[in-house]
Amino acid sequence: MRILVIEDDADAATFMVKGLRSAGHAVEHALDGKVGKDMAASGGYDAYVIDRMLPHKDGLALLEERRAEGDETPALFLSALGEVDDRVAGLQSGGDDYLVKPYELSELIARVEALGRRRGPTNIQTTFSVADLEMDILARTVRRGGKKIDLQPREFRLLEYLLRHAHQVVTRTMLLENVWEYHFDPQTNVIDVHISRLRAKIDKGFDTQLLRTVRGAGYTLTDKEE
Repeated sequence: MRILVIEDDADAATFMVKGLRSAGHAVEHALDGKVGKDMAASGGYDAYVIDRMLPHKDGLALLEERRAEGDETPALFLSALGEVDDRVAGLQSGGDDYLVKPYELSELIARVEALGRRRGPTNIQTTFSVADLEMDILARTVRRGGKKIDLQPREFRLLEYLLRHAHQVVTRTMLLENVWEYHFDPQTNVIDVHISRLRAKIDKGFDTQLLRTVRGAGYTLTDKEE
């Protein structure tokens, strides 16, 4: 399953993300309600895990807006608010399940997987492409123009994230949180170094440059004309 975790507590988010990934799921994370809503709007998720109390946009409002926009992705609310009225409010806002903090990780994983089964079979995407650049997640291969490209594990994960968000602007914050699992800016050039290395591997020698820097915003992987 591809899961979006929207949680502003960095330690709690790291705990959840690592646990869900260890269970075999693809997981992305947003630290506040506004970013979470924007990521949810990009589509492609099989489930949401949403903290109720979020900066910029609380979890209830976030999900209510997504439901109003036709998003039927199953959602599990997490909250320290465990009274009956609190749980009812979460379900009435469009939530499919409600788990009170503190919780056991095994129960969280079981509940999220149950939401996926309730939704029915999903076609999990394992291959991605932009122009003649192709990635196979299961085979762990990357090719461009039919030529195999060898990537280090972090480069592979970086490219996978960029491909999942192809033709969109990906910010440095999104990369730090979802590729490096940093919930703060370490004030290093780690992203620039890896972007430079990845660009050299996938773009060097090809007419069309796919990995582009969007000045003042981040990066995008696209073959569309600017």
